Amino acid sequence: MLNKIAQVENGLFTRVIIDGKTQTINDKMNQLNIRGLSIAVVNNYKIEWTKGYGFADEQANRKVNENTLFQAASISKSLNALGALKLVQNNKIDIFADINTHLKSWQFPYDSISKEKKITLANLLSHTAGLSVHGFMGYDRNSNIPLLTEILDGKSPSQSPAIRSLIEPNKVFEYSGGGTTISQLMIEDVSNQPYHKFMQENVLKPLNMNNSFFNQPPPNDKLNQLATGYDADGNEIKGKFHIYPTQAAAGLWTTPTDLAKYMIDIQLSIKGQSNKVVNKNFALLHTNRYLENEDVTMGSFRQERNGEAYFFHDAANDGFRGLYFGSIEGGNGIVVFVNSDVGDIIYDLLNTVANVYNWKGFDKPEMLKTIIIDAAQAKKYEGIYTFEGKIAEVNSKKDGLYYWTDGREAKMYFTTITDFINIEYPSKKKFVFDDKGNVEGFERMINEEKFPNAKKINEVDSLSVNEEEFNNYGMYLLESKRFDDAIKYLTRGSILFPNSPYIKLRIGHTYLFKNEVNKAIDQYKIALNKAGDNVKDVQLVLQENFERFSLLGFDEMLINRIKKELNL
Repeated sequence: MLNKIAQVENGLFTRVIIDGKTQTINDKMNQLNIRGLSIAVVNNYKIEWTKGYGFADEQANRKVNENTLFQAASISKSLNALGALKLVQNNKIDIFADINTHLKSWQFPYDSISKEKKITLANLLSHTAGLSVHGFMGYDRNSNIPLLTEILDGKSPSQSPAIRSLIEPNKVFEYSGGGTTISQLMIEDVSNQPYHKFMQENVLKPLNMNNSFFNQPPPNDKLNQLATGYDADGNEIKGKFHIYPTQAAAGLWTTPTDLAKYMIDIQLSIKGQSNKVVNKNFALLHTNRYLENEDVTMGSFRQERNGEAYFFHDAANDGFRGLYFGSIEGGNGIVVFVNSDVGDIIYDLLNTVANVYNWKGFDKPEMLKTIIIDAAQAKKYEGIYTFEGKIAEVNSKKDGLYYWTDGREAKMYFTTITDFINIEYPSKKKFVFDDKGNVEGFERMINEEKFPNAKKINEVDSLSVNEEEFNNYGMYLLESKRFDDAIKYLTRGSILFPNSPYIKLRIGHTYLFKNEVNKAIDQYKIALNKAGDNVKDVQLVLQENFERFSLLGFDEMLINRIKKELNL
Protein backbone atom coordinates (compact mmCIF):
# COMPACT_ATOMS: atom_id res chain seq x y z
CA MET A 1 0.00 0.00 0.00
CA LEU A 2 2.80 2.44 0.86
CA ASN A 3 4.21 1.93 -2.61
CA LYS A 4 0.85 2.81 -4.18
CA ILE A 5 0.57 5.96 -2.05
CA ALA A 6 4.02 7.02 -3.22
CA GLN A 7 3.08 6.31 -6.84
CA VAL A 8 0.02 8.57 -6.49
CA GLU A 9 1.89 11.30 -4.62
CA ASN A 10 4.75 11.45 -7.12
CA GLY A 11 3.07 10.38 -10.36
CA LEU A 12 0.40 13.04 -10.80
CA PHE A 13 -0.72 13.68 -14.37
CA THR A 14 -3.68 15.28 -16.13
CA ARG A 15 -4.61 13.73 -19.49
CA VAL A 16 -1.14 13.21 -20.87
CA ILE A 17 2.41 12.81 -19.62
CA ILE A 18 4.74 15.40 -21.14
CA ASP A 19 8.27 14.23 -21.92
CA GLY A 20 7.97 11.45 -19.35
CA LYS A 21 7.57 13.91 -16.47
CA THR A 22 4.82 13.77 -13.83
CA GLN A 23 4.22 16.06 -10.84
CA THR A 24 4.00 15.59 -7.10
CA ILE A 25 0.85 16.50 -5.19
CA ASN A 26 2.71 19.19 -3.26
CA ASP A 27 4.17 20.74 -6.43
CA LYS A 28 0.75 20.85 -8.07
CA MET A 29 -0.80 22.41 -4.96
CA ASN A 30 1.87 25.11 -4.93
CA GLN A 31 1.39 25.74 -8.65
CA LEU A 32 -2.37 26.22 -8.21
CA ASN A 33 -2.21 28.14 -4.89
CA ILE A 34 -4.15 25.35 -3.15
CA ARG A 35 -3.76 25.59 0.60
CA GLY A 36 -5.15 22.20 1.66
CA LEU A 37 -6.19 18.84 0.21
CA SER A 38 -7.68 15.66 1.64
CA ILE A 39 -8.09 12.30 -0.10
CA ALA A 40 -9.55 8.85 0.54
CA VAL A 41 -8.95 5.89 -1.79
CA VAL A 42 -11.34 2.93 -1.85
CA ASN A 43 -10.16 -0.47 -3.04
CA ASN A 44 -12.21 -3.70 -3.00
CA TYR A 45 -15.05 -2.11 -0.96
CA LYS A 46 -12.71 -0.84 1.77
CA ILE A 47 -11.02 2.46 2.54
CA GLU A 48 -7.42 1.59 1.68
CA TRP A 49 -5.82 4.88 2.66
CA THR A 50 -6.55 8.47 3.58
CA LYS A 51 -4.22 11.43 3.82
CA GLY A 52 -4.20 15.19 4.25
CA TYR A 53 -1.83 17.71 2.64
CA GLY A 54 -1.23 21.36 3.38
CA PHE A 55 -3.27 23.65 5.58
CA ALA A 56 -6.87 23.62 6.75
CA ASP A 57 -6.19 27.19 7.91
CA GLU A 58 -2.84 28.69 6.96
CA GLN A 59 -3.00 31.71 9.28
CA ALA A 60 -3.77 29.49 12.29
CA ASN A 61 -1.07 27.01 11.18
CA ARG A 62 -3.70 24.25 11.29
CA LYS A 63 -2.82 21.30 9.05
CA VAL A 64 -5.27 19.14 7.09
CA ASN A 65 -5.83 15.75 8.70
CA GLU A 66 -8.30 12.87 8.32
CA ASN A 67 -10.88 14.72 10.44
CA THR A 68 -10.69 18.09 8.67
CA LEU A 69 -14.16 19.03 7.41
CA PHE A 70 -14.77 20.51 3.96
CA GLN A 71 -17.91 21.99 2.43
CA ALA A 72 -19.30 19.24 0.20
CA ALA A 73 -21.28 21.77 -1.89
CA SER A 74 -23.36 19.98 -4.55
CA ILE A 75 -22.27 16.56 -3.30
CA SER A 76 -24.88 17.34 -0.63
CA LYS A 77 -27.47 16.45 -3.28
CA SER A 78 -26.33 12.80 -3.29
CA LEU A 79 -26.84 12.38 0.45
CA ASN A 80 -30.10 14.34 0.22
CA ALA A 81 -31.32 11.87 -2.39
CA LEU A 82 -30.63 8.99 0.00
CA GLY A 83 -32.70 10.71 2.70
CA ALA A 84 -35.57 11.25 0.29
CA LEU A 85 -35.37 7.68 -1.07
CA LYS A 86 -35.39 6.37 2.50
CA LEU A 87 -38.79 8.04 3.00
CA VAL A 88 -40.00 6.51 -0.26
CA GLN A 89 -38.75 3.08 0.81
CA ASN A 90 -40.65 3.50 4.09
CA ASN A 91 -43.84 4.41 2.17
CA LYS A 92 -43.84 7.97 3.54
CA ILE A 93 -43.57 9.56 0.06
CA ASP A 94 -44.93 8.48 -3.30
CA ILE A 95 -41.98 9.14 -5.58
CA PHE A 96 -44.21 9.62 -8.64
CA ALA A 97 -46.93 11.75 -6.99
CA ASP A 98 -47.42 15.50 -7.37
CA ILE A 99 -44.98 17.14 -4.93
CA ASN A 100 -47.81 19.32 -3.59
CA THR A 101 -49.47 16.23 -2.07
CA HIS A 102 -46.51 15.97 0.34
CA LEU A 103 -45.66 19.66 0.84
CA LYS A 104 -47.47 21.23 3.83
CA SER A 105 -45.70 24.52 4.63
CA TRP A 106 -45.51 25.72 1.02
CA GLN A 107 -47.04 24.79 -2.34
CA PHE A 108 -45.36 24.89 -5.71
CA PRO A 109 -47.15 27.47 -7.93
CA TYR A 110 -47.79 25.67 -11.22
CA ASP A 111 -48.37 27.85 -14.26
CA SER A 112 -48.86 27.45 -17.99
CA ILE A 113 -45.18 26.61 -18.55
CA SER A 114 -45.62 23.21 -16.89
CA LYS A 115 -48.41 22.41 -19.40
CA GLU A 116 -50.57 20.84 -16.65
CA LYS A 117 -47.91 18.19 -15.99
CA LYS A 118 -47.12 17.57 -12.34
CA ILE A 119 -43.66 17.59 -10.78
CA THR A 120 -42.66 14.53 -8.75
CA LEU A 121 -39.92 13.76 -6.24
CA ALA A 122 -38.31 11.61 -8.94
CA ASN A 123 -38.10 14.76 -11.08
CA LEU A 124 -36.57 16.82 -8.27
CA LEU A 125 -33.87 14.24 -7.54
CA SER A 126 -33.00 13.73 -11.22
CA HIS A 127 -33.09 17.40 -12.31
CA THR A 128 -35.95 16.69 -14.72
CA ALA A 129 -38.54 18.95 -13.08
CA GLY A 130 -37.81 21.78 -15.52
CA LEU A 131 -37.14 24.22 -12.68
CA SER A 132 -35.07 27.40 -12.38
CA VAL A 133 -32.08 28.34 -10.17
CA HIS A 134 -29.06 26.27 -11.13
CA GLY A 135 -27.15 26.92 -7.91
CA PHE A 136 -26.90 29.16 -4.87
CA MET A 137 -24.43 31.71 -3.58
CA GLY A 138 -23.62 31.35 0.08
CA TYR A 139 -24.33 33.99 2.69
CA ASP A 140 -21.87 35.94 4.77
CA ARG A 141 -21.79 34.58 8.31
CA ASN A 142 -22.90 37.93 9.71
CA SER A 143 -25.70 38.60 7.19
CA ASN A 144 -29.43 37.94 7.44
CA ILE A 145 -30.05 34.32 6.49
CA PRO A 146 -33.36 33.76 4.64
CA LEU A 147 -35.93 31.13 5.56
CA LEU A 148 -36.40 28.22 3.17
CA THR A 149 -39.76 29.52 1.97
CA GLU A 150 -38.21 32.96 1.30
CA ILE A 151 -35.60 31.26 -0.90
CA LEU A 152 -38.29 29.27 -2.74
CA ASP A 153 -40.20 32.46 -3.48
CA GLY A 154 -37.16 34.69 -4.05
CA LYS A 155 -38.12 37.08 -1.26
CA SER A 156 -35.67 39.22 0.70
CA PRO A 157 -33.19 38.52 2.18
CA SER A 158 -32.83 35.72 -0.39
CA GLN A 159 -30.10 36.47 -2.96
CA SER A 160 -31.58 34.14 -5.59
CA PRO A 161 -34.73 34.43 -7.73
CA ALA A 162 -37.91 32.45 -7.10
CA ILE A 163 -37.84 28.76 -8.00
CA ARG A 164 -40.32 28.37 -10.82
CA SER A 165 -40.92 26.36 -14.00
CA LEU A 166 -38.64 26.94 -16.98
CA ILE A 167 -39.96 24.07 -19.10
CA GLU A 168 -42.49 21.29 -18.65
CA PRO A 169 -41.40 18.51 -16.25
CA ASN A 170 -40.12 15.05 -17.11
CA LYS A 171 -38.91 16.13 -20.53
CA VAL A 172 -35.21 17.03 -20.37
CA PHE A 173 -32.33 17.31 -17.90
CA GLU A 174 -32.08 20.83 -16.46
CA TYR A 175 -29.77 21.00 -13.43
CA SER A 176 -31.59 22.78 -10.63
CA GLY A 177 -30.41 23.34 -7.09
CA GLY A 178 -33.80 24.99 -6.77
CA GLY A 179 -35.52 21.65 -7.30
CA THR A 180 -33.28 20.03 -4.69
CA THR A 181 -34.29 22.76 -2.24
CA ILE A 182 -37.95 21.87 -2.73
CA SER A 183 -37.06 18.27 -1.81
CA GLN A 184 -35.43 19.62 1.37
CA LEU A 185 -38.71 21.21 2.42
CA MET A 186 -40.58 18.02 1.48
CA ILE A 187 -38.33 15.97 3.77
CA GLU A 188 -38.99 18.41 6.63
CA ASP A 189 -42.76 18.42 6.04
CA VAL A 190 -43.05 14.65 5.81
CA SER A 191 -40.71 13.79 8.67
CA ASN A 192 -41.84 16.67 10.94
CA GLN A 193 -38.18 17.24 11.78
CA PRO A 194 -35.62 19.93 10.99
CA TYR A 195 -33.75 18.85 7.88
CA HIS A 196 -30.33 18.53 9.53
CA LYS A 197 -31.75 16.38 12.33
CA PHE A 198 -33.57 14.01 9.95
CA MET A 199 -30.44 13.61 7.82
CA GLN A 200 -28.26 13.01 10.89
CA GLU A 201 -30.51 10.27 12.26
CA ASN A 202 -31.52 8.57 9.01
CA VAL A 203 -28.49 8.93 6.72
CA LEU A 204 -25.28 10.13 8.36
CA LYS A 205 -25.49 8.11 11.59
CA PRO A 206 -26.42 4.77 9.93
CA LEU A 207 -23.48 5.22 7.53
CA ASN A 208 -21.12 5.99 10.45
CA MET A 209 -20.36 9.38 8.90
CA ASN A 210 -19.48 10.52 12.40
CA ASN A 211 -17.74 13.79 11.51
CA SER A 212 -20.38 14.99 9.03
CA PHE A 213 -23.38 17.29 9.50
CA PHE A 214 -25.88 19.40 7.59
CA ASN A 215 -26.24 22.08 10.30
CA GLN A 216 -26.11 25.62 8.93
CA PRO A 217 -24.37 27.47 10.47
CA PRO A 218 -21.95 24.81 11.74
CA PRO A 219 -22.05 23.86 15.45
CA ASN A 220 -19.57 25.75 17.62
CA ASP A 221 -17.89 22.54 18.80
CA LYS A 222 -16.95 21.73 15.18
CA LEU A 223 -15.36 25.08 14.26
CA ASN A 224 -11.78 23.91 14.90
CA GLN A 225 -12.28 21.04 12.45
CA LEU A 226 -13.49 23.22 9.58
CA ALA A 227 -11.28 24.01 6.61
CA THR A 228 -11.08 27.68 5.69
CA GLY A 229 -11.96 28.48 2.07
CA TYR A 230 -9.50 30.22 -0.27
CA ASP A 231 -9.94 31.83 -3.68
CA ALA A 232 -8.06 31.02 -6.89
CA ASP A 233 -5.13 33.21 -5.83
CA GLY A 234 -4.86 31.56 -2.43
CA ASN A 235 -6.51 34.42 -0.52
CA GLU A 236 -8.79 33.58 2.40
CA ILE A 237 -12.45 34.16 1.52
CA LYS A 238 -14.32 36.68 3.65
CA GLY A 239 -15.50 35.11 6.88
CA LYS A 240 -13.51 31.89 6.14
CA PHE A 241 -16.61 30.16 4.71
CA HIS A 242 -20.18 30.94 3.71
CA ILE A 243 -23.50 29.79 5.13
CA TYR A 244 -25.86 27.72 2.94
CA PRO A 245 -29.46 27.52 4.22
CA THR A 246 -30.07 25.45 1.07
CA GLN A 247 -28.70 22.48 3.01
CA ALA A 248 -29.87 19.75 0.61
CA ALA A 249 -28.30 21.50 -2.38
CA ALA A 250 -25.05 22.73 -0.83
CA GLY A 251 -24.96 22.52 2.98
CA LEU A 252 -23.12 19.31 3.93
CA TRP A 253 -19.81 19.47 5.80
CA THR A 254 -17.89 16.21 5.53
CA THR A 255 -14.52 14.47 5.14
CA PRO A 256 -13.26 12.17 2.38
CA THR A 257 -13.28 9.31 4.92
CA ASP A 258 -16.95 9.85 5.75
CA LEU A 259 -17.97 10.27 2.12
CA ALA A 260 -16.10 7.10 1.19
CA LYS A 261 -18.34 5.26 3.69
CA TYR A 262 -21.39 6.49 1.79
CA MET A 263 -19.87 5.41 -1.53
CA ILE A 264 -18.96 1.93 -0.25
CA ASP A 265 -22.43 1.43 1.21
CA ILE A 266 -24.06 2.22 -2.14
CA GLN A 267 -21.67 -0.22 -3.85
CA LEU A 268 -22.55 -2.95 -1.31
CA SER A 269 -26.27 -2.16 -1.52
CA ILE A 270 -26.12 -2.69 -5.29
CA LYS A 271 -24.69 -6.15 -4.53
CA GLY A 272 -27.53 -6.77 -2.06
CA GLN A 273 -25.06 -6.84 0.84
CA SER A 274 -26.11 -3.71 2.73
CA ASN A 275 -29.31 -1.97 3.76
CA LYS A 276 -28.04 0.70 6.15
CA VAL A 277 -30.07 3.42 4.45
CA VAL A 278 -31.65 2.03 1.28
CA ASN A 279 -31.96 -1.43 -0.24
CA LYS A 280 -30.69 -2.68 -3.58
CA ASN A 281 -33.66 -1.38 -5.61
CA PHE A 282 -33.23 2.16 -4.35
CA ALA A 283 -29.44 2.02 -4.63
CA LEU A 284 -29.99 1.21 -8.30
CA LEU A 285 -32.34 4.20 -8.65
CA HIS A 286 -29.54 6.26 -7.15
CA THR A 287 -26.96 5.07 -9.71
CA ASN A 288 -28.94 4.17 -12.87
CA ARG A 289 -29.81 6.73 -15.53
CA TYR A 290 -33.21 8.38 -15.12
CA LEU A 291 -33.34 9.49 -18.76
CA GLU A 292 -32.03 7.20 -21.46
CA ASN A 293 -29.76 9.76 -23.14
CA GLU A 294 -28.60 11.65 -20.05
CA ASP A 295 -26.05 10.72 -17.36
CA VAL A 296 -28.23 12.00 -14.51
CA THR A 297 -29.61 9.59 -11.88
CA MET A 298 -31.63 10.21 -8.72
CA GLY A 299 -28.95 12.03 -6.79
CA SER A 300 -25.77 11.35 -8.73
CA PHE A 301 -24.40 11.05 -12.26
CA ARG A 302 -23.41 7.91 -14.14
CA GLN A 303 -20.46 7.62 -16.49
CA GLU A 304 -19.63 4.77 -18.84
CA ARG A 305 -15.92 4.44 -19.59
CA ASN A 306 -15.14 1.78 -22.20
CA GLY A 307 -18.01 -0.35 -20.93
CA GLU A 308 -17.28 0.13 -17.21
CA ALA A 309 -19.86 2.08 -15.17
CA TYR A 310 -19.11 4.66 -12.46
CA PHE A 311 -21.26 6.98 -10.32
CA PHE A 312 -20.08 10.38 -9.15
CA HIS A 313 -20.84 13.95 -8.16
CA ASP A 314 -18.59 16.99 -7.99
CA ALA A 315 -18.64 20.01 -5.68
CA ALA A 316 -18.13 23.77 -5.99
CA ASN A 317 -18.88 26.25 -3.21
CA ASP A 318 -16.96 29.50 -2.73
CA GLY A 319 -13.53 28.43 -1.48
CA PHE A 320 -14.13 24.68 -1.87
CA ARG A 321 -14.01 22.03 -4.59
CA GLY A 322 -14.54 18.27 -4.37
CA LEU A 323 -15.41 14.99 -6.07
CA TYR A 324 -16.42 11.45 -5.28
CA PHE A 325 -16.09 8.88 -8.06
CA GLY A 326 -16.92 5.22 -7.51
CA SER A 327 -17.31 2.09 -9.60
CA ILE A 328 -20.70 0.41 -9.82
CA GLU A 329 -18.94 -2.97 -9.58
CA GLY A 330 -15.65 -3.95 -7.99
CA GLY A 331 -15.67 -1.56 -5.03
CA ASN A 332 -13.21 1.06 -6.30
CA GLY A 333 -13.37 4.78 -5.72
CA ILE A 334 -11.83 8.07 -4.72
CA VAL A 335 -12.94 11.11 -2.72
CA VAL A 336 -10.98 14.38 -2.84
CA PHE A 337 -11.60 17.81 -1.35
CA VAL A 338 -9.60 21.04 -1.57
CA ASN A 339 -10.22 24.33 0.22
CA SER A 340 -9.75 26.29 -3.00
CA ASP A 341 -11.68 27.71 -5.94
CA VAL A 342 -9.34 25.71 -8.22
CA GLY A 343 -10.16 22.02 -8.55
CA ASP A 344 -7.90 20.86 -11.39
CA ILE A 345 -5.77 18.71 -9.10
CA ILE A 346 -8.84 16.65 -8.18
CA TYR A 347 -9.16 15.28 -11.71
CA ASP A 348 -5.40 14.71 -11.87
CA LEU A 349 -5.76 12.56 -8.76
CA LEU A 350 -8.70 10.68 -10.28
CA ASN A 351 -6.65 9.82 -13.39
CA THR A 352 -3.57 8.97 -11.36
CA VAL A 353 -5.34 6.73 -8.82
CA ALA A 354 -7.22 4.97 -11.64
CA ASN A 355 -3.88 4.35 -13.37
CA VAL A 356 -2.06 3.13 -10.24
CA TYR A 357 -4.91 0.78 -9.26
CA ASN A 358 -5.65 -0.34 -12.84
CA TRP A 359 -9.32 0.62 -12.77
CA LYS A 360 -11.36 -0.85 -15.59
CA GLY A 361 -12.46 1.54 -18.33
CA PHE A 362 -9.73 4.15 -17.81
CA ASP A 363 -7.28 4.63 -20.68
CA LYS A 364 -3.58 4.67 -19.96
CA PRO A 365 -2.09 8.18 -20.20
CA GLU A 366 -0.86 9.36 -23.57
CA MET A 367 2.90 9.93 -23.63
CA LEU A 368 3.88 13.06 -25.58
CA LYS A 369 7.29 14.18 -26.73
CA THR A 370 7.58 17.94 -27.15
CA ILE A 371 9.90 20.31 -29.02
CA ILE A 372 11.11 23.85 -28.34
CA ILE A 373 9.85 26.66 -30.61
CA ASP A 374 12.47 29.30 -31.35
CA ALA A 375 11.83 32.96 -30.56
CA ALA A 376 11.23 34.00 -34.18
CA GLN A 377 8.55 31.35 -34.67
CA ALA A 378 6.99 32.12 -31.30
CA LYS A 379 6.70 35.77 -32.28
CA LYS A 380 4.56 34.80 -35.30
CA TYR A 381 2.09 33.03 -33.04
CA GLU A 382 1.65 35.84 -30.49
CA GLY A 383 -1.59 37.77 -30.70
CA ILE A 384 -5.35 37.71 -30.29
CA TYR A 385 -7.64 35.01 -31.70
CA THR A 386 -11.38 34.46 -31.66
CA PHE A 387 -13.41 31.27 -31.89
CA GLU A 388 -17.10 30.65 -31.30
CA GLY A 389 -17.51 34.12 -29.80
CA LYS A 390 -14.58 33.79 -27.39
CA ILE A 391 -11.26 35.62 -27.14
CA ALA A 392 -7.99 33.72 -26.89
CA GLU A 393 -4.51 35.19 -26.58
CA VAL A 394 -1.07 33.70 -27.23
CA ASN A 395 1.82 35.46 -25.49
CA SER A 396 5.43 34.74 -24.59
CA LYS A 397 6.91 34.27 -21.13
CA LYS A 398 10.37 33.23 -19.95
CA ASP A 399 9.56 29.52 -20.19
CA GLY A 400 7.70 29.59 -23.49
CA LEU A 401 4.34 30.46 -25.05
CA TYR A 402 1.12 30.64 -23.06
CA TYR A 403 -2.48 30.44 -24.17
CA TRP A 404 -5.27 32.39 -22.41
CA THR A 405 -9.03 31.97 -22.75
CA ASP A 406 -12.05 31.75 -20.43
CA GLY A 407 -10.14 33.46 -17.62
CA ARG A 408 -7.39 30.84 -17.58
CA GLU A 409 -3.79 30.87 -18.74
CA ALA A 410 -2.16 27.59 -19.84
CA LYS A 411 1.33 26.69 -21.06
CA MET A 412 1.58 25.60 -24.70
CA TYR A 413 3.38 22.32 -25.44
CA PHE A 414 4.44 21.86 -29.07
CA THR A 415 4.66 18.40 -30.61
CA THR A 416 5.61 19.84 -34.05
CA ILE A 417 6.48 23.34 -35.16
CA THR A 418 2.74 24.04 -35.66
CA ASP A 419 0.90 21.55 -33.38
CA PHE A 420 0.38 22.20 -29.69
CA ILE A 421 -1.71 21.17 -26.71
CA ASN A 422 -2.56 22.65 -23.32
CA ILE A 423 -2.82 20.17 -20.48
CA GLU A 424 -5.75 22.12 -19.05
CA TYR A 425 -7.84 21.96 -22.25
CA PRO A 426 -8.95 18.83 -24.15
CA SER A 427 -8.40 20.19 -27.66
CA LYS A 428 -5.37 19.58 -29.86
CA LYS A 429 -4.51 22.67 -31.88
CA LYS A 430 -2.55 23.41 -35.06
CA PHE A 431 -1.57 26.83 -36.38
CA VAL A 432 -2.58 27.50 -39.98
CA PHE A 433 -1.10 29.99 -42.46
CA ASP A 434 -2.20 31.98 -45.50
CA ASP A 435 -0.49 31.92 -48.91
CA LYS A 436 2.06 34.50 -47.76
CA GLY A 437 3.10 32.50 -44.71
CA ASN A 438 1.25 34.67 -42.19
CA VAL A 439 -0.55 33.01 -39.28
CA GLU A 440 -4.30 33.26 -39.88
CA GLY A 441 -5.53 31.13 -36.99
CA PHE A 442 -5.44 27.61 -35.60
CA GLU A 443 -7.39 24.39 -36.04
CA ARG A 444 -9.09 22.70 -33.06
CA MET A 445 -9.68 18.98 -32.65
CA ILE A 446 -11.30 17.16 -29.70
CA ASN A 447 -11.32 13.35 -29.79
CA GLU A 448 -10.74 13.43 -33.54
CA GLU A 449 -13.73 15.74 -34.06
CA LYS A 450 -12.90 18.98 -35.87
CA PHE A 451 -14.29 22.25 -34.54
CA PRO A 452 -14.38 25.66 -36.29
CA ASN A 453 -10.96 27.27 -36.67
CA ALA A 454 -9.88 30.14 -34.46
CA LYS A 455 -9.17 33.33 -36.41
CA LYS A 456 -6.26 35.65 -35.70
CA ILE A 457 -7.24 39.29 -35.15
CA ASN A 458 -4.66 41.68 -36.58
CA GLU A 459 -6.61 44.92 -36.08
CA VAL A 460 -8.45 45.77 -32.88
CA ASP A 461 -11.23 47.40 -34.93
CA SER A 462 -12.10 43.99 -36.40
CA LEU A 463 -12.59 42.39 -32.96
CA SER A 464 -16.26 41.60 -32.33
CA VAL A 465 -17.31 39.45 -29.36
CA ASN A 466 -19.91 39.78 -26.62
CA GLU A 467 -19.74 42.19 -23.71
CA GLU A 468 -18.73 39.53 -21.20
CA GLU A 469 -15.70 38.56 -23.29
CA PHE A 470 -14.51 42.17 -23.43
CA ASN A 471 -14.95 42.44 -19.66
CA ASN A 472 -13.07 39.18 -18.99
CA TYR A 473 -10.22 39.97 -21.35
CA GLY A 474 -9.99 43.53 -20.07
CA MET A 475 -9.70 42.28 -16.49
CA TYR A 476 -7.01 39.79 -17.52
CA LEU A 477 -4.99 42.58 -19.15
CA LEU A 478 -5.52 44.76 -16.08
CA GLU A 479 -4.35 42.10 -13.67
CA SER A 480 -1.35 41.49 -15.94
CA LYS A 481 -0.66 45.25 -15.65
CA ARG A 482 -0.73 45.64 -19.44
CA PHE A 483 -2.60 48.89 -19.12
CA ASP A 484 -2.15 50.27 -22.64
CA ASP A 485 -3.45 47.03 -24.16
CA ALA A 486 -6.34 47.06 -21.72
CA ILE A 487 -7.37 50.57 -22.78
CA LYS A 488 -7.11 49.65 -26.46
CA TYR A 489 -9.33 46.58 -26.25
CA LEU A 490 -11.76 47.94 -23.68
CA THR A 491 -12.24 51.06 -25.80
CA ARG A 492 -13.20 48.76 -28.69
CA GLY A 493 -15.66 47.05 -26.36
CA SER A 494 -17.09 50.40 -25.32
CA ILE A 495 -17.71 51.29 -28.97
CA LEU A 496 -19.60 48.04 -29.54
CA PHE A 497 -21.44 48.22 -26.20
CA PRO A 498 -21.83 51.95 -25.48
CA ASN A 499 -24.38 51.39 -22.71
CA SER A 500 -22.25 48.98 -20.71
CA PRO A 501 -21.30 50.40 -17.31
CA TYR A 502 -18.99 47.45 -16.61
CA ILE A 503 -16.67 48.09 -19.55
CA LYS A 504 -16.44 51.72 -18.43
CA LEU A 505 -15.54 50.56 -14.92
CA ARG A 506 -12.63 48.56 -16.29
CA ILE A 507 -11.46 51.51 -18.39
CA GLY A 508 -11.57 53.53 -15.19
CA HIS A 509 -9.44 50.92 -13.39
CA THR A 510 -6.89 51.03 -16.20
CA TYR A 511 -6.49 54.80 -16.04
CA LEU A 512 -6.36 54.66 -12.24
CA PHE A 513 -3.40 52.28 -12.13
CA LYS A 514 -1.68 54.25 -14.90
CA ASN A 515 -1.91 57.04 -12.31
CA GLU A 516 -4.16 59.12 -14.56
CA VAL A 517 -6.62 59.67 -11.75
CA ASN A 518 -8.79 62.38 -13.28
CA LYS A 519 -9.43 60.25 -16.38
CA ALA A 520 -10.26 57.33 -14.09
CA ILE A 521 -12.79 59.40 -12.14
CA ASP A 522 -14.45 60.50 -15.37
CA GLN A 523 -14.85 56.87 -16.48
CA TYR A 524 -16.23 55.76 -13.11
CA LYS A 525 -18.81 58.55 -13.14
CA ILE A 526 -19.87 57.65 -16.70
CA ALA A 527 -20.25 54.02 -15.57
CA LEU A 528 -22.43 54.96 -12.61
CA ASN A 529 -24.57 57.24 -14.79
CA LYS A 530 -25.06 54.45 -17.34
CA ALA A 531 -26.12 52.07 -14.56
CA GLY A 532 -29.46 53.83 -14.09
CA ASP A 533 -31.68 51.79 -11.78
CA ASN A 534 -28.88 49.23 -11.39
CA VAL A 535 -26.47 51.69 -9.81
CA LYS A 536 -26.25 49.67 -6.56
CA ASP A 537 -25.22 46.57 -8.51
CA VAL A 538 -22.51 48.53 -10.31
CA GLN A 539 -21.28 50.03 -7.03
CA LEU A 540 -21.08 46.53 -5.58
CA VAL A 541 -19.04 45.29 -8.55
CA LEU A 542 -16.77 48.33 -8.18
CA GLN A 543 -16.18 47.55 -4.51
CA GLU A 544 -15.53 43.87 -5.27
CA ASN A 545 -13.03 44.87 -7.97
CA PHE A 546 -11.20 47.12 -5.52
CA GLU A 547 -11.05 44.31 -2.95
CA ARG A 548 -9.52 42.03 -5.55
CA PHE A 549 -7.00 44.67 -6.66
CA SER A 550 -5.98 45.16 -3.02
CA LEU A 551 -5.38 41.42 -2.62
CA LEU A 552 -3.27 41.45 -5.81
CA GLY A 553 -1.05 44.21 -4.42
CA PHE A 554 -2.25 47.18 -6.49
CA ASP A 555 -1.70 50.68 -5.12
CA GLU A 556 -3.90 50.98 -2.02
CA MET A 557 -3.56 54.77 -1.88
CA LEU A 558 -5.04 55.14 -5.37
CA ILE A 559 -7.91 52.78 -4.49
CA ASN A 560 -8.72 54.69 -1.29
CA ARG A 561 -8.60 57.99 -3.16
CA ILE A 562 -11.27 56.77 -5.59
CA LYS A 563 -13.41 55.33 -2.80
CA LYS A 564 -13.39 58.73 -1.13
CA GLU A 565 -14.09 60.56 -4.39
CA LEU A 566 -17.08 58.32 -5.19
CA ASN A 567 -18.33 58.02 -1.59
CA LEU A 568 -18.00 54.24 -1.59
